[in-house]
Amino acid sequence: MVWFNFSKYSKSCGLFIWLISWLLYYFFLIYIVVFVGLLVYSLTFNFFFVVKVFGNLQTLEFVWTILPAVILIFIGVPSMILLYNYDLDSGDLLTVKVSGHQWYWSYDYSDFPRVEFDSYMKLSEDLVAGEYRLLETDNRVILPFLCSIRFIVSSADVIHSWALPSMAAKVDANAGFMNTINLQFFVPGVYYGQCSEICGANHSFMPICVEVISLSLFKIWLNSFQG
Repeated sequence: MVWFNFSKYSKSCGLFIWLISWLLYYFFLIYIVVFVGLLVYSLTFNFFFVVKVFGNLQTLEFVWTILPAVILIFIGVPSMILLYNYDLDSGDLLTVKVSGHQWYWSYDYSDFPRVEFDSYMKLSEDLVAGEYRLLETDNRVILPFLCSIRFIVSSADVIHSWALPSMAAKVDANAGFMNTINLQFFVPGVYYGQCSEICGANHSFMPICVEVISLSLFKIWLNSFQG
């Protein structure tokens, strides 16, 4: 099961990990070292705590005014690159339409005729060994790995949110609107998610289950589905 394991399964997810790592490991490390250093210096030499001197340090006032703006720029530039890559059309080989309902998901493989189905949460009494309660569905989304896939997400009623945390993917499903996201799975396996927008009484019973397999097995599944 892949749940909150943020690995570099997609380009966007990789950029997301890079951004978080850069902020945590470098920026905050430097910030803490400088802040603690200044604090130790001021306590040792009693320099910054002298009111008369502190009140005339215009350079210091200038620095603590400009520094937050510089920090926002350093955070904002990689964030804009990340947002751009999320919406980048990279020549998708497969398109899957996702529709949210109260309280289940519908999937339509628009590139293939008659490949569409509804996906409900699997009841506890129907689970088999290795399946997860509240996360398993009666119909899994079958996808090939190493293929660029475009998801078109919408809703048939209220607002839902199609979220796959292990892929750093979260797309709102709004009635009358279509939101898109491009994903590419590099690792085969089963990916779990849930609706991330409160959509009614059974909101917590709208799991998402994506099974990623090889392209040859995906073709076999398509043929058996279209049968």
